[in-house]
Parts: sequence; C-alpha cells; structure tokens
Amino acid sequence: MAAVAVAIVAVSTSAILVRLSEAPSLVKAFYRVLFTTVFLLPFAGRYRHDFGRIQRRDLLIALITGVALAVHFAAWFESLEWTSVAASVTLVQIQPIFVAVGAWAFLDERIGARTIGGILVALVGATILSGASLFGEGVVGADPLLGNMLATVGAVMAAGYVLAGRSLRQRLPLVPYALVVYSAAATALLAFAVADGAALSGYPPREWALFVAMAVGPGLLGHTLINWALKYVESSVVSVSLLGEPVGSAILALLIFTEVPGVATIIGGSIVLVGIFVTARARRT
Repeated sequence: MAAVAVAIVAVSTSAILVRLSEAPSLVKAFYRVLFTTVFLLPFAGRYRHDFGRIQRRDLLIALITGVALAVHFAAWFESLEWTSVAASVTLVQIQPIFVAVGAWAFLDERIGARTIGGILVALVGATILSGASLFGEGVVGADPLLGNMLATVGAVMAAGYVLAGRSLRQRLPLVPYALVVYSAAATALLAFAVADGAALSGYPPREWALFVAMAVGPGLLGHTLINWALKYVESSVVSVSLLGEPVGSAILALLIFTEVPGVATIIGGSIVLVGIFVTARARRT
C-alpha cells in the first residue's frame, strides 16, 4: 500500500506540471512519454528474451494501445489549457465507466445492476459539472466546455488503452509491456506534434526540467509504479485509491494557482467520484 500511496501523490502532480509548462500541449505530452521510455531503457536488458517472444498479434495490440495512450495524453494535456484542474482531472478519471461499457460491448463481459447504477451516477455528476460551463456558473478557464469535452475524450482513450492492453499485460512482464507501448505512444505523439507544426527544440531549461519532472513523477513514480503494485495489491483497492488524484490535484491547484473550483464543479465532481467508486467496486466483486 505504501507504493500505491506514493503513486497517488505522484500522479496528483501531473496536471500541475502540465499547467506550469508553457510549451504546446503536444510537445509536453511527447517529451513526457519519451523521457519515461528513456528512463526505463536501462532495465530492458533483463527482459531481452521476453522481447524476442512477442508475437506479431501482440505487437499489433501494443501499437493500438500506444496510439490510444498518445491520444489520451494529447487530449487531456490540451484540456488543461481551457478548463480548471479540478474539472479536467475529475472528468479524465471517469475512464472506469468507459472500460465497463467497452468490456460489455466488445468483450462480452456481464454488467450488473451496481455497475449500471455507478455509471448513471457518474453521468449525472459529469452533466452537472459540464452543464455549469454552458451557463458560466462559477467556472474556471478560457473555454471550460471545450476543456471538459477534451478531458472526456482523454478518458475514452484511457479506457481504450486499458482494454487493448489488458490481455497483453497478462502475457508480458511490466518493463517489456511498458517499453513497447510507451515507444508506440511517443512515436504517435511525435507525428502529431510535427503535423501540428509545433517546435520540438529551443525551450529554456525550466521547460526541460518540467518535461523530466512529468516523466519521473507522474510517469515512473505514478502510473508505472501503479502497474507494478497491481501484482501485490488488489485491483479494486488500486482503482478506488486513484480517486485521490482529482482531490490531490485540486488541492495543489488551489495552493499553487489559487484556482478555486466553482460550486457546480465541486458538487458535480463529487458525484462523479461516487459513481466511479461504485463502478470500480462493483466490477470486482
């Protein structure tokens, strides 16, 4: 559980580091994934036999998983330019809802009454949270509705990342899995950035420090540590623990940016978290 606690604190800094950086969103996302991949490379030698056993079908799944991860980062990082940290991080965390629906639609997994109830509760909360953007009720950001929509796209892509990579993770150790998927994601993000005409160099030292911090903190100490912890801690515990990320990020945004969420964001976000909690627990009982 200590590893999970460290991971939650680490991922809670992700939105803050993204907001602190002044680089284009696609550039931030690219360097976060690239540096995370580079930092994992020293461990690759221990798994060279596992790399050699990767089947063509698994490689295709890894490419799909990596592209989904790339779109997740691209959409979510951009959302932080337009809406509040609290709204963005809460909405991107609804990916368990889309995982449940996707598993039912594409993997023929049964979906029980509690899961449906959790999904409906989360949708009500998301409607309240985003609905406030339509009427300007205490919202934060240049275009909260756009930011909230991008965060939701990020959640959908995160769900695709989970669904596409679930079977692959069962056949591959963590490091080979992460290196293949992260490499695919970095390649996709590089293509997105080049196509968008974003500059990949010429940034001051502060920006490079933030890129590295995104990789070390939320990347290695966050998501990679969570994947490692899943071997030792029940997945239901990890899933519910991840609900601490929106709370931690909102507190940090308040302290660092003096960003105070509106009443609708607090109420809607709280309802969303309750819905995710119910869904995550129901799918593992």
